[in-house]
Amino acid sequence: MTWHAKLALNYALQADKTSVHFTHDGPLRILKSLYPEGPGICHNVLVHPPGGLVGGDVLDIDVEVEAGAHALVTTPGATRFYKSNGKQALQRTKLKLLQGARLEWLPLEAIAYNACDAVNHLEFDLAEDAQLLTWDVTALGLPLAAQPFEDGVFEQHIEWPGRFLERGVVNAQDDLLLNGDLGLAGHRCLASLIFASGTPIARAQREALLEASHELLGAAPEGVWSGVTSPNENMLVLRGVSPVVEPVMILWKKLWMLWRKELWGLEGTAPRIWSM
Repeated sequence: MTWHAKLALNYALQADKTSVHFTHDGPLRILKSLYPEGPGICHNVLVHPPGGLVGGDVLDIDVEVEAGAHALVTTPGATRFYKSNGKQALQRTKLKLLQGARLEWLPLEAIAYNACDAVNHLEFDLAEDAQLLTWDVTALGLPLAAQPFEDGVFEQHIEWPGRFLERGVVNAQDDLLLNGDLGLAGHRCLASLIFASGTPIARAQREALLEASHELLGAAPEGVWSGVTSPNENMLVLRGVSPVVEPVMILWKKLWMLWRKELWGLEGTAPRIWSM
């Protein structure tokens, strides 16, 4: 049996409190809203009870954050793309931020199991003064469990129409990409951390954040290769690779804390679900 699950989240600010209204169809929903940082920032955990996607499954996630609202959304565990049954599995996420809105879209890693045929598609649109802080972490196979990624295809698509497009197709049979020095060089985890602003980021602020990020990257866990750039005046993009997920997530969480403090003056209040 395959699923086409849909979840639509709408965040709105009323009386200085960010609240969420949601609709869903199929096994995709959010848990109770939490406010560990006060009423202005709504924290939610997105859950998919089946635990993963098989061939033919489609997950459609639409998020709209209205003017002035601030939401943080994460997941309780990895998104799993299992072995294909001859059909493609698709997770499609669309984020829309209205004027002055903030969204932290922080799902835990996606795992591309051996012999999967999967697409993970993220698209976002930002109005003036809206800001998005998001990451994407992908694990190819489960090397520590002796389940390498030896067959299958995984496509990662991240797009801000008209401003940014990153599309990568990883074929398990592409040895040059997976193991070549100009490819992943044997690493099986690849990750991005992105800050996007509907209004250009002041040059001095971008340079200060790049410098602070470089300092943290200098103390990266062993095995993590990473670098941060500003591809245009509206974005900062950090990319990294690692043999496995855990060291990347340690580093990414530190950088997320740094970025939200430098950009918004907020301490890094990690969702409780991350420590469970």
